[in-house]
Amino acid sequence: MIVSAALIAPALVLSEPLRQSVPAAALAASQDPGAEPPITADDALIDGRRRPGHQKELPDKVEQDNPGAVNAPEPEAFYEKYDGDGPLDADMLDTGLPDRWRIVSSLCPTRSASDQGPPAIYTLFPKLAYMCHSKADPFHHNTLKGDRPLARGKKPGFLKGDDWFFIANGVSDTLVEPRSFPIPVGNQTTTDSNEIDVFGRSHSLVLAQTFVAGFSLLKGLTAFKPPIVEYRIAIAGNINHVEVPERRVLYVEPSKGTKRTDGFIGLQEAFIDYHIGRFDTKRYDFVSLRVGIQPFQSDFRGFLFNDNQLGVRLFGNRDNNRVQFNLAAFWRIEKDTNSGLNDIGQPLRRDWIFTGNLYRQDFPVVGLTSQISVTWNRNRETKLYSDKNGFPVRPALLGTLRPRTYDVVYLGYGVDGHIGRLNLTGQVYGALGKDRDSFLTNAPANIRAWFAAAEASYDRDWMRFRASGLYASGDSNPYDNTEGGFDAILENPQFAGADASYWIRQTIPFAGGGRAVSVNGRNGILNSLRSSKDQGQSNFNNPGTVLTGLGADFDLTPNLRVSADANHLWFANTKVIQVLRNEGSIPKDIGWDLSLSTIYRPKAAQNVIFRLSGAMLQAGSGFRDLFDKRGHGQQFYSILANATLSF
Repeated sequence: MIVSAALIAPALVLSEPLRQSVPAAALAASQDPGAEPPITADDALIDGRRRPGHQKELPDKVEQDNPGAVNAPEPEAFYEKYDGDGPLDADMLDTGLPDRWRIVSSLCPTRSASDQGPPAIYTLFPKLAYMCHSKADPFHHNTLKGDRPLARGKKPGFLKGDDWFFIANGVSDTLVEPRSFPIPVGNQTTTDSNEIDVFGRSHSLVLAQTFVAGFSLLKGLTAFKPPIVEYRIAIAGNINHVEVPERRVLYVEPSKGTKRTDGFIGLQEAFIDYHIGRFDTKRYDFVSLRVGIQPFQSDFRGFLFNDNQLGVRLFGNRDNNRVQFNLAAFWRIEKDTNSGLNDIGQPLRRDWIFTGNLYRQDFPVVGLTSQISVTWNRNRETKLYSDKNGFPVRPALLGTLRPRTYDVVYLGYGVDGHIGRLNLTGQVYGALGKDRDSFLTNAPANIRAWFAAAEASYDRDWMRFRASGLYASGDSNPYDNTEGGFDAILENPQFAGADASYWIRQTIPFAGGGRAVSVNGRNGILNSLRSSKDQGQSNFNNPGTVLTGLGADFDLTPNLRVSADANHLWFANTKVIQVLRNEGSIPKDIGWDLSLSTIYRPKAAQNVIFRLSGAMLQAGSGFRDLFDKRGHGQQFYSILANATLSF
């Protein structure tokens, strides 16, 4: 390398090794200012070579044609030389290793060696000591987290072959939630004999603790391709305590009081995932089959169906992962009423979901991923069913109170990604089908409803600014043969503030228009007039939902994020609730939903997360018309304190 004289100060004192590496001409120039400067690097370019950034033309494409070339040996060729157990011997240092996780772990001393004093290899490589950690350390290579394969001789005998991984994960989720919402006074008896209004006190408290334990056993080198086979099971246990001020809110029997403590254990995942094959061995495009209780989300933000259900799913990718697809069928499991977990002790519901979707990256423009989907929900639940607390949930206690069945097909298109610096998510659904027993006419009705939502955001340094909009159509005439209110299968939207939002987080009872029916569902955004999001049936005779909102996320530090959202909500059409409430007119305005939330991650990772959020609903004219309490039912609050610990 030629060193320019301008880079060496005349008074610089060079060490002997550095002095030997500097050309004599450069040293002479540094010592004799009158000497001619040496040739610089710019003047000594080899003919035909160009400096980076100054090359005007690319060289001709090189076509390689080596029919006699020998490919590199397969990784299995090294297994006889080194089996991955114990420290790496000196005669193995020049031997190629088949994978990355054994390189560092093979150099780490065993417990017996470290008990005899500092290992010799630490003397040769001092920095290596920082890479060798306890097997229980979740932040570094850990066999229990699938970072390293099970050692030979230590795995069960029924596991044939090498490269079996075991993954254990645990989650503790703690929730404290003070809140307020319109609570009707009990019909038979009340907690306060002086209550003569339709609505009583509104404050309540929810405490919940959930533990999740999951275990996976999989085979395959999974750094660049999916596993060959995976066995997965996840069990969740929940303990919850609720306090409300009025009777007949927690139990159908008023004698059971206003406090409830309940617990439940549910099976959330239990599936086998088998890697059928690859389309392209170089790019690892694949197709897999998964059978059992498994998670599935039908769109980017969980607007239509987001749940863990029993099903069969065929999925894979193509064209270097630019195309992904899913074909799935689910048979819905009954949910526990108070925890929302799967209750496999109950008979399966007569409710089936058949869905298929196709994703295409960089379409229609680079940076956006498009998705088209078709989902068929076939419901044949004709038997009366009540939840654990005694409230009827199927059919919902609306109109004629008769059982109903329906078929509905959802046609969807969604996008997610960015156009330049503008982040964009959008989803459109059309719902087409037939309800065989409309609850107001007891006659068949066609389902014709639609849904659209979009969120655009712009990043500027550590800030993200968001704008959201949503429209779910409402039914304009509940007595005709068309149901025009859009409803989902089981929604869990990550949109417009998600569960920090008051309207998404809280359930508003539809008092005076139905029994054990809510305007919206917990962790849902649609005004569907359902008995339950988890256990009830979809309802397409509903007032619909309109939302516009602005929000912002501020990453104040790598560990702390603050988010703020302001949403305004309306009913799309109030004709249905006018009929159910026997009122001549009800305004559409629901009101303002204002929320502020913080997320703190002390370790700058997902292992420890603390969340604190507060939200307020400033009731609009339509909400006050439905739930006013002597002129005071205008502000309601929701506070959410949450701690999540993960291993």
